Amino acid sequence: MYSEDDFIQLSALQHYVFCPRQCGLIHVEDVWADNVFTVRGEILHEKVDTDTYETRGTLKTVRGLRIHSTRLGIVGRCDVVEFRKGKSEQEEVMPVEFKSGEPKEDVSDKVQLCAQALCLEEMMNTQVKRGAFFYGKIRRRVQVELDDELRKQTEEIIAAVHEIVSQKKVPAARYNEKCRNCSLEETCMPKAMNERKLHKYIETLYQP
Repeated sequence: MYSEDDFIQLSALQHYVFCPRQCGLIHVEDVWADNVFTVRGEILHEKVDTDTYETRGTLKTVRGLRIHSTRLGIVGRCDVVEFRKGKSEQEEVMPVEFKSGEPKEDVSDKVQLCAQALCLEEMMNTQVKRGAFFYGKIRRRVQVELDDELRKQTEEIIAAVHEIVSQKKVPAARYNEKCRNCSLEETCMPKAMNERKLHKYIETLYQP
């Protein structure tokens, strides 16, 4: 069990999957910068995070629900959580995350959604079998099954983020194609870091 002082933000998981160094810069050194991608996301979430709910028939929709897990040491909020009453007495609980772009090739979105489900399961003593995304770019909902493999991967990533934050050690820079879309590229300077390492390596070759 984690105390509240040791909780990490759910957003840190997505940052870690995108780049462990980005995660460290944001959640250890408190560095942040906006670009077109982050601003689009902020605008979308301003419309969603309203702390309201509505009921239509058997469906109750809650927006901006604050969630946490003491077992995993994570905290955050869901864009939307849907509670649907079926034929059985137990409600189906499903988190829905809103994204401004389109489905990603990596698991960053899925891990964030799965972590939300783990929080909901702990808080409500229920089972969350699936979640969904609404992607603004393609204007449609994509459903995700929260299977055992995704749950295991999510908990491993949560543990890795806790290690970075608790040790206050920012991972080294490694330049790749993702860097061009990162709002922290100028602060991180991944190319410069790689060039320094190369220069130092060449120097060692010529040392007697």
